[in-house]
Amino acid sequence: MARRRPLPDTEAMTQRVDLATVMDRLAIDEVITGYAVAVDDADWPAYRALFTQDGRADYRGSGGIEGAAGDIADWLAETMRLFPVRQHLIVNRRVRIQDLGGYPGDSAEVLADYVNPMRLESGDDFVCGGRYTFTLLRTDAGWRLRSVAVHEKWRRSGGPPA
Repeated sequence: MARRRPLPDTEAMTQRVDLATVMDRLAIDEVITGYAVAVDDADWPAYRALFTQDGRADYRGSGGIEGAAGDIADWLAETMRLFPVRQHLIVNRRVRIQDLGGYPGDSAEVLADYVNPMRLESGDDFVCGGRYTFTLLRTDAGWRLRSVAVHEKWRRSGGPPA
């Protein structure tokens, strides 16, 4: 009778794939959080560093512009001066990592809702909300944004806070 070879340890393999996916999700979450912090803190070098070399951002859905990430960073640096107080809250993140037959791939898409309370130079409050679409690529430097698109759904502006 021929001796049987042991079956591969598929459970251990599955656990490694699951762990890799969890690690990717955490890294992607860090990029999305870094995006919000960079805009809120006016850290434009950090904003640029979040993107791939050919990365783009599209703010037309909120009345802005579309273009290369570096150009957008310059535009944001000017535009955000109108809002000395701002806080991007990015929530309800839905992360979809490319699936290569059960293994995580090198691209991902994140749909995430946002609420963005800000205060204008005049002291008036301005609040808007909507949804971001982020696409990311795995690079040698880690996950980076390939594109960001803003889809504003609502806005409210008013006088100074009560």
